[in-house]
Amino acid sequence: MSDLSYVRTEMLDEKDPPGGEAGIVTWIHKNLFPSIGSGILTVISIFLVYQLLAGILPWMFKSSWTASSLNECREAIHLAYGEGTEGACWSVINERYKQLLFGFYPSELYWRPILAFFLLFVAIAPVLFNKVPRKVLYFSAIYPFLAFWMVWGGSIWVPISAMLGLVVGYYASVILPAVIGSLGAIVAAMILPIVWWILLAGPVAGMLQGIVPISIESVGSDKLGGFTLSVLIGVVGIALSLPIGILLALGRQSPLFVVKIICVGFIEFIRGVPLITLLFVASTLLNYFMPPGTSFDLVLRVMIMVTLFASAYMAEVIRGGLAAIPKGQYEAADALGLDFWKATRLIIMPQALKISIPNIVSNFIGLFKDTTLVSIIGLLDPLGLTNAIRANQEWNGVVWELYAFVALLFFIVCFSMSRYSMYLERKLKTGH
Repeated sequence: MSDLSYVRTEMLDEKDPPGGEAGIVTWIHKNLFPSIGSGILTVISIFLVYQLLAGILPWMFKSSWTASSLNECREAIHLAYGEGTEGACWSVINERYKQLLFGFYPSELYWRPILAFFLLFVAIAPVLFNKVPRKVLYFSAIYPFLAFWMVWGGSIWVPISAMLGLVVGYYASVILPAVIGSLGAIVAAMILPIVWWILLAGPVAGMLQGIVPISIESVGSDKLGGFTLSVLIGVVGIALSLPIGILLALGRQSPLFVVKIICVGFIEFIRGVPLITLLFVASTLLNYFMPPGTSFDLVLRVMIMVTLFASAYMAEVIRGGLAAIPKGQYEAADALGLDFWKATRLIIMPQALKISIPNIVSNFIGLFKDTTLVSIIGLLDPLGLTNAIRANQEWNGVVWELYAFVALLFFIVCFSMSRYSMYLERKLKTGH
C-alpha cells in the first residue's frame, strides 16, 4: 500500500518572487513614479538636486590645500584648472583647523582636552547603553570634576572640593528625612551643596592645596575656544538640564502652592526671555548676586545660564510626557502602596521619558547649536573664530570654507544624537 500521510516530511524550496514584484524597475515605479503627480515631483527634485550638485561639487574639488593666503590659493587654482576657475580654498582649514577646534589653547597641552573628550564617551557609555558594566557609573560620577581639572588645570583640590558638595547633599538626603521629614530633606539636599560651593569650597580647596600641593598648569578661559568650548557648554547644559527639568516639571504639578508658584514663575520667566539676554546677564550681572570677593569664571557663568535656559524648556517637554500618562497608572501605583517618589521613579517617569524622547533630543540638538551665541559676549566659539580668521589680511574674503567646516562639525554631533534617539525609540518600543 502507498503512503497516504497528510503531513509533509520535507520543506519545499523557496521560489523567486513574481516578476512584477522585484527588481530595480519595480522599486523605481513604486517609490519614484507611483502616480503622475509623484512622477512630476520626482523629475523636478532630480533636476534641482542636479543643479545644486553641479554647482557645488566642482567648487569643492577644484581646490587648493597648501596655500598660505587667499591670493596664493586662487593663484594655485588658476594654475591647476585654468584662469577664471572658482574653487574652494581649503588651505585655510588646513592651516587653522587647530584654532577652530581648540581656540587659543596652548598647543603643547592639546592632549588634555583631547583626553577629556574621549573619556566623555567612557563616562556616558553606561548611561546610553545598558550592556556596559554598571560599575563604570562610578567613573561617570567623577568624570565632570576630572574633565574640569583636565581642561582648566590648576589645583586638583578645587574639583574635589566641588565634588564634596554633592557628597554633603547625598548624606543630607539620607540622614535628614528622620529629622525634618522627606520634603524638608529634599529641600536641604538641594540647598546645602549650593551653600557649600559658594561659601566653603574655595577655602577648603585652598587649605588642602597648602597641605598637599597637587596641581597642573592652569589655562585661563580666555584661551579656551573653538569647538572645544561648544562641546563643554553643550555637554554641561545637556547633562544638567534634564534632571533639573524633571524636578521643575514635577514641581509645576505639585499640590504645594509655594513650590508650584516658584516652578511656574521660573519656567515662564526663562521661556519669555531670549537666550542672548541671559548671556548678557551672565557676562555682566551674575557676579553682583555673589558674596563679596566671589568671582565666577565667565565660561562657568555662561554654563549656568545656558543650563537654566534649557531646563525651562525641558520642564515643558517632560510635563507633556506626564500629561500623556493615563490616570490609571497613578491609581495602580497607589494600589501597590507606593509613595509619590517611588511611584514617580518606578512607574510614571519611565513612561513619560519614553514618550518625550523625540522632543528631549530635539531640545538637546537645539541647545548644542545655541552654544554659538556665546560669541556675542566675547567668547570665541567656532563661529566667533571664523570672524577672527577672516579679519586676518591673509584670509580676508574666505567665507564658505570656514562655515562649511563648522557646519560639518555640528552636523556630526547633531546627527549622532538624532540616530541615538531613533535607536532608543526602537529599543523602548512596547507596542508589540
